[in-house]
Amino acid sequence: MTGKDNYCVIMGGGIGSRFWPFSRKSLPKQFLDFFGTGRSLLQQTFDRFKKVIPTENILIVTNTIYADLVKEQLPELDKRQILLEPARRNTAPCIAWAAYHIRALNPNANIVVAPSDHLILKEEEFLSAIEKGLDFVSRSEKLLTLGIKPNRPETGYGYIQIDEPAGNNFYKVKTFTEKPELELAKVFVDSGEFYWNSGLFMWNVNSIIKTEELLLPELASKLAPGKDIYGTDKEAAFIEENFPACPNVSIDFGIMEKADNVYVSLGDFGWSDLGTWGSLYDLSEKDMDGNAALSCNSLIYNSKDNIVVLPNNKLAVIDGLEGYLVAESNNVLLICPKNEEHAIRKYVNDAQMQLGDDYI
Repeated sequence: MTGKDNYCVIMGGGIGSRFWPFSRKSLPKQFLDFFGTGRSLLQQTFDRFKKVIPTENILIVTNTIYADLVKEQLPELDKRQILLEPARRNTAPCIAWAAYHIRALNPNANIVVAPSDHLILKEEEFLSAIEKGLDFVSRSEKLLTLGIKPNRPETGYGYIQIDEPAGNNFYKVKTFTEKPELELAKVFVDSGEFYWNSGLFMWNVNSIIKTEELLLPELASKLAPGKDIYGTDKEAAFIEENFPACPNVSIDFGIMEKADNVYVSLGDFGWSDLGTWGSLYDLSEKDMDGNAALSCNSLIYNSKDNIVVLPNNKLAVIDGLEGYLVAESNNVLLICPKNEEHAIRKYVNDAQMQLGDDYI
């Protein structure tokens, strides 16, 4: 294995509807700078991986409508490094296409697949785990995920139950459970045997294609026929025709839950998937009453445990509020209990059905 054999696929095509109204269809959360660092979540993810992966081996997979945003935020990428999905088809088709594409460029490639919207606070430990993981998958047909020790019963993450150790902090996966109900999540956390699935994966390109063709034949039937087309100027037309016909299936459900060659590397990287307002609140600086005000001026009285996010030219004056989310962006103001954030998708759907796309 050489550094030139290592590739990174950053998935950046989601809408991030749980972060509405800040995350919009026209400007999803991966393109936003939540913490005022001057870099969006996508840019931070790219910055992180280019420390261990050659820049020319980093690919972004996103929806066609975000092509200009990606080029604007990552001008150092060649257009051939941006794979544009003509339709939203979940993570398994996204990862399968990227794998076929990379195999055409390098049949010995080892790949790390990462979402574009994660926060990593302990970067050195994280990058060390990535390098060890890529070495691990280069020497076998194993599929690897990074597991995170849970600190609360979270229903928004998948859970991994570990089995026997395989040495050097790698473990065989016993079970893979996607997003359990709260009571089951509590059982998982209390048992000490379960870890959060971070959504970060590593594998050799031939291992993932072989597993995908075995477990997802319907998906393979759409993408495998292009094996002589990938990496050529005919690839875009082939994808335009065939990708929308791919089944809508996640990599977790389609492959990781069913494969018998899945392993996990355990780590503590200060990881958050920034999937919800709650996770953003947990990571934000707060006043002595637990109020977090991001990117805006605020005067807060007799209130506690709120998160307030407004445009930076606005002042929030709040009195007598407890445990609420107050978020304004463009033409939408959202005020709801902070622990009811699971209802945000309902709000988005209702707004779209009753008022159209102007507010989405």
